[in-house]
Amino acid sequence: MEHRLSQRIEGELPILVYKRGMPVATGQIQDASRRGLFVATDYADIRLNQPIQLAFKLPDQGQDCHRVLNAHVIRRSSSGLGLGFDGTDNEVDVIAELVQWLQSQSLLTGFRV
Repeated sequence: MEHRLSQRIEGELPILVYKRGMPVATGQIQDASRRGLFVATDYADIRLNQPIQLAFKLPDQGQDCHRVLNAHVIRRSSSGLGLGFDGTDNEVDVIAELVQWLQSQSLLTGFRV
């Protein structure tokens, strides 16, 4: 049985992955919580604990309303990356906004919460 410190919300949201300030991959958020998220991507040139940045735009917001989150790699798999927010410099409001948006989408589309 898995023990998580915060509830995971499933959803789908396209993102860009940045490493050292340069875009290196695209992906899609599959689930997120206030402590981290899982990004489906085929990008593999990354190591555990490596810091990365994610850029995304919530579809119901303006063109120039991109958000950026800092994360670090806590898990790698053939289907993507498990990323953590702990110990990174993030605006709590951006994480809360992302989780809230995913939660609202899961209610609309029938994703399991």
